[in-house]
Amino acid sequence: MRYSRLLPALIALIAVQAQAAEGLWTFDHAPLARIRAETGAAIDQAWLDHLRNSAVRLSSGCSASLVSADGLVATNHHCVAGCEEDLSSAAHNYSRDGFLTARREDELTCPGMDAESLISISDITSEVTAATQGKTGQAYTDARNLALTRAEQAACGSDQRFRCEALAFFGGRQFKLHRYRRYTDVRLVFAPEDATANFGGDPDNFNFPRFDLDVSFLRLYDASGPVATPEHLTWSRVAPRPGEPVFTAGNPGSSDRAMTVSQLIDQRDLALRIGQLQRSEFRGRLIQMGLAGGETRRVADGRLFGVENSFKGDYGRDLALTDRAFMAVKQAQETELRNRVKADPVLAARIGDPWGEIDAAQRVYEARYIAYRELESQAGGGSDLYGWARNLVRGARERAKPEADRLPAFAPSRLPALQRRVLDNYPVDASLEKVELEFWFLKLREYLTADDPAVRTILGDESPQALAARLVDGSRLTDPDLRKRLWEGGAPAIEASTDPMIVFLRRIDALGVAQQKAWSAEVTGPIERAQARISDARFAIYGDSVYPDANFTLRLSYGKVEGWTRDGRSVAPTTDFAGLLRRVTGSEPYALAPRWTAARARLTPSTVLNFSSSNDILGGNSGSPIVNARGDIIGLIFDGNIYSLGGSYGYDPALNRATSVATVAITEALDKVYGQTALVAELTREGR
Repeated sequence: MRYSRLLPALIALIAVQAQAAEGLWTFDHAPLARIRAETGAAIDQAWLDHLRNSAVRLSSGCSASLVSADGLVATNHHCVAGCEEDLSSAAHNYSRDGFLTARREDELTCPGMDAESLISISDITSEVTAATQGKTGQAYTDARNLALTRAEQAACGSDQRFRCEALAFFGGRQFKLHRYRRYTDVRLVFAPEDATANFGGDPDNFNFPRFDLDVSFLRLYDASGPVATPEHLTWSRVAPRPGEPVFTAGNPGSSDRAMTVSQLIDQRDLALRIGQLQRSEFRGRLIQMGLAGGETRRVADGRLFGVENSFKGDYGRDLALTDRAFMAVKQAQETELRNRVKADPVLAARIGDPWGEIDAAQRVYEARYIAYRELESQAGGGSDLYGWARNLVRGARERAKPEADRLPAFAPSRLPALQRRVLDNYPVDASLEKVELEFWFLKLREYLTADDPAVRTILGDESPQALAARLVDGSRLTDPDLRKRLWEGGAPAIEASTDPMIVFLRRIDALGVAQQKAWSAEVTGPIERAQARISDARFAIYGDSVYPDANFTLRLSYGKVEGWTRDGRSVAPTTDFAGLLRRVTGSEPYALAPRWTAARARLTPSTVLNFSSSNDILGGNSGSPIVNARGDIIGLIFDGNIYSLGGSYGYDPALNRATSVATVAITEALDKVYGQTALVAELTREGR
């Protein structure tokens, strides 16, 4: 078992909240003194501000960074895979062949992709607390949502160059407003072949050693051309050294480290289990679809990559939650905190019994989860046509309501980004759409049963196969001009539409909205209020050694370049080009792309390609810059080892490792394999 050998030490340390390199630290609460003491790196607020100003968040769910004065952005290849797919065609398969540019004019806009840089963080806790004082249930949820919406609107208004996001931290103990500079013209500059970026494929995913050039470059544009970005990271041509302190700025998507034991049990026994069962079957359907070959294979493989990545991610999370020693540590931590609260009568009176309140909310969670999942959170199965139709139908209804009565996604400050997602032009594959919708209909009927009123409303007298085919074949929502007319026409246009997907959503959308409202009022609302008091207890007892769970906002992580040892086997922290060439078999997923075969003799075998570090990362950190003590970028995080996946619930300093591609390898590949001399010059400032 993963944690068994560490159990005595971990139990002994449960009173100390953040150990060694652990921590998803916000940039307005970074433990600078502690970092300096533990790493020896003399970082200060100016250093931290420079890193924050150079960081970028992508709408693809990834992180990135500015690496030149002309709006050049470095991220992972898998973070732009959707862009590659959208730009590809039968004549240009960029996923297979890579995307190379020689001039700025060759850079192509990624449909639907936004990039954001964090400008400021403001504490709005007092405003939200005042708005929600004395409220419970749906009244609390509505008041909180309205307070968050008004804070966003006040900070950003209607200026679409900016986006504001108000979020809860520490389970609702704090509320903060993040203000971003938003870029909607994001163009692809360079991407390697899939075979190079994802060398080793699914077998090597979340493992180490790795040999991937998982990098791509984007450029930010505005009306005047490439955006001027004088503040950016300096590109390093020096290889990372074992033991070297390293730092990263990224946007970890979601963590559940503050969850109570009852919440973790439901994650393990309900959410993860159902997700993995459905993902396994859907993966098989995509593999079957890909057997058709040609363009169908390309489309299926693009979707399959994400499904397999998610499957292995949840596999790692399940490993942690089924490890008895790990769960024993979580139970010991919870018991220790509760006992310390009880020992302080004043604190106990203020905190009450939030653990009992969460237990009660979890019973509702268990009763509602499947219906909420199938009718709302996973409705549509990933279908773009369904997503467009739902946003059009809901958008027409919600935009006509007073601000206080809207669903949060349709708040005025969030509408510009939502509108862009609805109106952007990108290709949709009918075969994939049918597979996604049919699978959703099948699982809906299987999990809720054919006799459920919601299932009867959705399926009517049609089979899942026939309904999916009718909706996809009949819909014209692939036309962005039609979507624009429907969006701008509002409720009258939606009511008059005869598009089968719009008609379908008009009929069924109330089912999903009802689930969303009930879930918010009966599950997330009560849990948020209870978690806020648990956070109060942690702060009272442990002080500022605690950090908030991840929520796709910018976080700082620190660690060092290092491998790990488990069961007597030590894993070295670096790999090189020589190791890549030794791993080649000539068959997928260990086949070299043709360019690399031709360039083998030009490569320096000892160049560091990938490296591992003890940085605390999660999903969403993909593309994060990893910088040295000087603040120079030395790599891009693209993965973690299998143990890091349990990082959703807790950090193990002995085993959790981030995996990065080194800038020294990227530079050499751009030069010797791809002939991207202009890009190399821009990165390294040569000839300037």
